[in-house]
Amino acid sequence: MDPRYTQLAELLVNYSTALRSGENILIETFDIPAEMTIALVRAARKAGGNPHVAERSQRILAALYEASSDEGFRTWAEYDLARMERMQAYIGLRGSHNVNELSGVPDAQMQKQARLYAKPVHFERRVNHTRWCVLRWPTPSMAQLANMSTEAFEEFYFRVCCLDWSKMERAAKALADRMSRTDMVHLRGPGDTDLTFSIKGIGVVPCTGHMNIPDGEVFTSPVKESVNGIIHFNTPTLYNGVSFENIRLEFRDGRIVKAWSAQNDDRLQQVLDTDAGARYVGEFAIGFHPHILAPMKDILFDEKIAGSIHFTPGRAYESADNGNRSEIHWDLVLIQRPEYGGGTLAFDGEVVRRDGEFLTPDLVALNRDRLA
Repeated sequence: MDPRYTQLAELLVNYSTALRSGENILIETFDIPAEMTIALVRAARKAGGNPHVAERSQRILAALYEASSDEGFRTWAEYDLARMERMQAYIGLRGSHNVNELSGVPDAQMQKQARLYAKPVHFERRVNHTRWCVLRWPTPSMAQLANMSTEAFEEFYFRVCCLDWSKMERAAKALADRMSRTDMVHLRGPGDTDLTFSIKGIGVVPCTGHMNIPDGEVFTSPVKESVNGIIHFNTPTLYNGVSFENIRLEFRDGRIVKAWSAQNDDRLQQVLDTDAGARYVGEFAIGFHPHILAPMKDILFDEKIAGSIHFTPGRAYESADNGNRSEIHWDLVLIQRPEYGGGTLAFDGEVVRRDGEFLTPDLVALNRDRLA
């Protein structure tokens, strides 16, 4: 057993999900080594919990998704929901031999899967009623996205995932407190990015290793109809296995009125036309993981990039709810560090971060030189 597996498993069980004696935990794995699943089972038992395992394959899931009937998705959701209702904790560990595995599944089928399976099982039950943590697994496919060798990426992965999360938790509290007191947010950045919106009265959630690994963000959501201006995202992204670059969104009174992508623009329009809520925003977050510096088209990493923000067309989380409902939740990332064009983040007229570095005394502990 690789000792890094054991270290990560114990962190996930004891810190991220805080499993207690007698509790049930579902360990759902996607194309990962059996040894890591075993490490999680042993860590859960060591904590006194009852581990349950569901092993998945992305290739098999693609085959299931591509032609499933509504009844097929509903039946699948019913029995997985019954299991999820008995869980107090959940760990989802996702590997991928091919990050584009789902790209051949028709959009209509992916929308059905989101509506009939993912929504009741995960977004309504698991997210709101379990202590959960989801994370990726380092594969050669991910190493390619990061432009690294497999060995170098594995070293990067375990360094990023096994951070001192309690130190980050203490530093992030100050940002969450300040955002809770904030009304207007103003973003400026590369290209023609100039966006304003209110976060007044919306919940604020610091994320420091409990729900995602890697972690490193504080999120809220904009008041639904308050968003105005333009945001031009400077990182590539994947959505349902399809790549997009240089997405530009224009907002008027909260709604996306114009959208453009340098790649697969027709698919962008299809995603934003999924339903009425897809053209409104359900999340605004600030990223600050000290070791994640460059995008790799994996959102669990990219949304935590130091000096970044992400803005999310689609569904809002109940913990930071602006009332927007949608079948989609698509995190899009803007990096404001100098090498990506710089930019500012202002709260109620005060610039609190410039070119990716926090400026105010209460927030400087979140800068890379402090957290690393």
